[in-house]
Amino acid sequence: MTITKQLKIATMAALVSIFASCGGSSNLKYPVAPTDNNVSDNYDGLKVADPFRPLENDTAPATLEWVKAENALTESYLKGIPYRENIRHRLTDLNNYKKTGLLSKEKDGRYYFFENNGLQNQSVLYRKDTPQGEAKIFLDPNTLSDDGTVALQGIMMSNDGKYTAYVISRSGSDWNEIFVLDTETGELLPDHIEWAKFTGAEWQGDGFYYSSYPKPEDGKEFSNANENHQIYYHKIGTPQSEDTLVYEDRENPLHFHSAYVPKSEDYLFVTASGEGNGNALMYKDLRKGGDWISIEPTQDYEIGLVDVEKDKALVLTNWKASNNRLMEIDLKKPAKENWKEILPEGEAVVKNVYPAGGRLLVLMEKDASDKLYEYDRDGLLIREISLPTFGSIGISADKDSDEVYYSFVSFVSPSSQYSLDLKTGESKLIYQTALEGFNPDDYVTEQVFYTSTDGTKIPMFLTYKKGMEKNGQNPVYLYGYGGFNVSLTPGFSPNRLLWLENGGIYAQANLRGGSEYGEEWHQAGTKLNKKNVFEDFISAAQYLIANEYTSPDNLVIEGGSNGGLLVGATVNMRPDLFKVAIPRVGVMDMMRYHLFTIGWNWASDYGRSDDSREMADYLYSYSPLHNIKNDGTPYPAILVTTADHDDRVVPAHSFKYAAQLQASDTGSAPKLIRIDSKAGHGGGKPISKVIDEYTDIYSFIFNNLDLEPIKK
Repeated sequence: MTITKQLKIATMAALVSIFASCGGSSNLKYPVAPTDNNVSDNYDGLKVADPFRPLENDTAPATLEWVKAENALTESYLKGIPYRENIRHRLTDLNNYKKTGLLSKEKDGRYYFFENNGLQNQSVLYRKDTPQGEAKIFLDPNTLSDDGTVALQGIMMSNDGKYTAYVISRSGSDWNEIFVLDTETGELLPDHIEWAKFTGAEWQGDGFYYSSYPKPEDGKEFSNANENHQIYYHKIGTPQSEDTLVYEDRENPLHFHSAYVPKSEDYLFVTASGEGNGNALMYKDLRKGGDWISIEPTQDYEIGLVDVEKDKALVLTNWKASNNRLMEIDLKKPAKENWKEILPEGEAVVKNVYPAGGRLLVLMEKDASDKLYEYDRDGLLIREISLPTFGSIGISADKDSDEVYYSFVSFVSPSSQYSLDLKTGESKLIYQTALEGFNPDDYVTEQVFYTSTDGTKIPMFLTYKKGMEKNGQNPVYLYGYGGFNVSLTPGFSPNRLLWLENGGIYAQANLRGGSEYGEEWHQAGTKLNKKNVFEDFISAAQYLIANEYTSPDNLVIEGGSNGGLLVGATVNMRPDLFKVAIPRVGVMDMMRYHLFTIGWNWASDYGRSDDSREMADYLYSYSPLHNIKNDGTPYPAILVTTADHDDRVVPAHSFKYAAQLQASDTGSAPKLIRIDSKAGHGGGKPISKVIDEYTDIYSFIFNNLDLEPIKK
């Protein structure tokens, strides 16, 4: 959605006129949303009314006026919170520290890393000749826009080091553009790729492969369904119009297609995904040409390339291995009966494998925390790399180099960086991020296991100040996701520190639907099992209350995207358990989600309303939009967040959900929506916008918990 001139010139008189009393006993006067009470859908006999359908047209004048009115109401509410600016200042201070990314030795033999001096909207890419050498700016994305809303999405160097492609997004959109630099001089070349999406640049010779969609209809760039993902080859020095179409599948327009070229440039691999629980994999021999050769034709399981050496490919797969295993495929005999197992499935989930200096670094996950191991190329364990506590790891390695770097973060400690000696297994600390005014040693993280409704044990991390009393009155911020094979391992956020230093507990629940315990754990939270995820989240809240960490009057829940769906669904199921709810960029209309941008891709987790009457009934039974109570049941205070350039989960989800909340009888607690501009689903958001958003979220939370944050 783009804020047009029609919206900007709306008069205050018109704005005031659309403020009217909503249903229920709320003290706020909510804007009247555009409606059409004659709109409904029929799902094999299940009739579903959709009165707020006009809000799906995010460029319509009536929708734009409603957006402006909603933002004016939310801003008026937040402006009245006396400590809002104190929160903004504290968040600014907490974010104002040097953030240095992981060192990476690239194909030109030099070392690259990202760094942010504190409050730069986007981190800057630096390079140096040696690990200890002088760093110079290679690419500063802050120079690509006036407001920091252009973000780098990827950097890919050609195998000879001559060229560097970089991928950007604008205003948080999933649409990408690709540019090319001369690596030595940093000169911007004339090459420019548009309408790319979900892609990098896979180099071969003096060109690269990339994935894109046909140019969308004007005015519908951020809402129309994306179909026919194609792979092209671009030769340096030529216009995009001359790029060669390499692969497409018009019989399956809803598939994603991604290219991969090994360092040897002997093969081109293509993965296809989007309508299953995994991906298909095929390849072509670039030396001989010829037809595509299929390794796996279905999307029934995941198969990811780890390395290709001569005619042997290492793949990480969950085929007959829920927790993943490492296999070797002879590309001359790619049939499954010829696959060789290198690393068998174990109790921990194998997350990734990194070839390095003739060894294999294996990143595993056990009970939602990262573990790192070193193996030889035949799959024999050499050693475990010791880590400080619960945390998450990032790895920078190359199969032809002994130089390995890794980063480690926890809930209260930002990135520590280490160099790893493959011969001894010893780690040497090379960089420790320093935080002023916050001492990580004052806090503790514990892991608990609680029982969900059906008896399943669910892990949850709790982080809080040492010496905290279990008095049932502590404010708790409960976060979850539970979907799409995404695992929530410990991570660091400077914005979370504000909550912790004010005596709050941060709780992170590892719900089914994620990958914490492999594919079986994922499947247990999908389709007709999706309600397991909501029950897991509700059970987390009940555990925290029963064990006197908190009470319903002190409990906040938050989640984004699929986690926004989680918050919306659980609030409808148990509004009595929570005081405040923050559903961010959520999937709120489960009946129509598949009709917008890439929503169809989520069917592997959700199912679709047009699959069957059983599936339609199930989706309807928990869809946040369709299950809001209208009988006076008190709901928690709710702040919905979305953004005008979110083309992952289109803002119509949040628009319709907020409008229905405001029109329903759900008690007097505020039901507001915050609609950001020049922002998307969250990726690449400039720090200034992140601080603004968390200022508003925390102001809303503290105000509705009747707490005043300490002033620092």
